Amino acid sequence: MKKINFQPQFLQVLYFIINILLFFVIVATPKLINGPLHLSEKLIIEEEVIEGSLLCILLFLGILIFNLYKHEVSKQRELINKINNDKKSAEEKLDDSFKYIGQINVQLQQIKSIFNNYNKFPETKNDFKKTLFYFSERVFGIVNSNWVLFRIIDSNNGKTINEQFETRHGYAFEYPHISNKMIIEKQSCSPFTTVISNPQNLNILACCTLPADKISNDERIFIQAITNEITMLFVILNSSYYKSGNKSLQ
Repeated sequence: MKKINFQPQFLQVLYFIINILLFFVIVATPKLINGPLHLSEKLIIEEEVIEGSLLCILLFLGILIFNLYKHEVSKQRELINKINNDKKSAEEKLDDSFKYIGQINVQLQQIKSIFNNYNKFPETKNDFKKTLFYFSERVFGIVNSNWVLFRIIDSNNGKTINEQFETRHGYAFEYPHISNKMIIEKQSCSPFTTVISNPQNLNILACCTLPADKISNDERIFIQAITNEITMLFVILNSSYYKSGNKSLQ
């Protein structure tokens, strides 16, 4: 059976009508009862007793109706508050969803720009430096970080081959000191976060360090793509140097 929910306005009107009816019944009680009530020859209820009893019953009904009215109004208010809270929660979730979708779209655009922005690969040390600066701008566009450190390490001897430290425009920070050994062994570099390139079959690794204890999974995937790209560009750059007989960046 379907449950009927009354609106507070309807309950107010109904309560008002019932009170008016009770009031008229109370006022009309002396006229409705004329004389004593003879139940038997010996059992006679006087008029005053009947009137008093009827008034007590009407008063009890009035109190009962008032309590029922208050209870139902309280239920309706709780229902309205629950609906409003659910609506507010749904709006907040919808707003968060739109924000998340916006962030994902920005990240997708940034990732597309990483892989579709080359007319040619870097051919000199200066070209590679510009490329790292470009990647730092991409990181600043996604991660809430005021500086970023890119480093390329020889995993055989633990020495730094190349690195670049960039800060967000308008900020100045001291150069962070981070152990290459800890990076190679993938130890925690707290209070920093370091993301290392994926390729395992090279004697070098590229990493990106940020001034944060943790980053989101989406941000980590984005930075991982950058470190992998840096590794590839570095290998290509050095290969072209070797082929042309020039000196590598090492």
